[in-house]
Amino acid sequence: MAPTLFLPGAGGSAAFWGRVANHMHLDGRFLAWPGLGDEPSRPDVQGIDDLVAMVLDALDAPSNIVAQSMGGLVAVKVALAAPEKVRRLVLAATSGGVPVADLGGSDWRADYYAAYPHAARWIGEAREDLSARLGDIACPTLLLWGDRDPISPVAVGERLLALLPDARLHVIAGGDHDLAITHAQTVAGLITRHFEEN
Repeated sequence: MAPTLFLPGAGGSAAFWGRVANHMHLDGRFLAWPGLGDEPSRPDVQGIDDLVAMVLDALDAPSNIVAQSMGGLVAVKVALAAPEKVRRLVLAATSGGVPVADLGGSDWRADYYAAYPHAARWIGEAREDLSARLGDIACPTLLLWGDRDPISPVAVGERLLALLPDARLHVIAGGDHDLAITHAQTVAGLITRHFEEN
């Protein structure tokens, strides 16, 4: 199997995908985001594009990328910048580069900064509409959504499904924005099947 890189959301913790990886019996590489959540900051990380550069540096060979929420925007930008480095994508409860607010997504920023008062302020302004470019992402992509996610509702997954050339959407009943934690075994099974497909 190709190497797998796990990207968290704005919570920033490398541990976010741990339960899923354990269920998959997969020893992947887990990135943390400097300055987000409770992660210590780094002077060279001041925005999404710096996170994209981190991921590109971490990709030594064509890899699978599994990403949650804001990490999905990073993953999409990586796939656009270096398609030869991305074998398969998994995007969970993310914006993926489409305008979430237009599709009914709630504003998460006040709750986020209440939970993480020292997190970098730039994350609250990280919005980018990549809709016109998503058709360039040729790698097989699994979209994982929860039907109870107010931050990135199913309509966002449906929009990504329509824009990505080779994508499948799976909606998990009862799943919220943290479905990779609350429904880890189900998520792990879906990702495993995605990785094993020809």
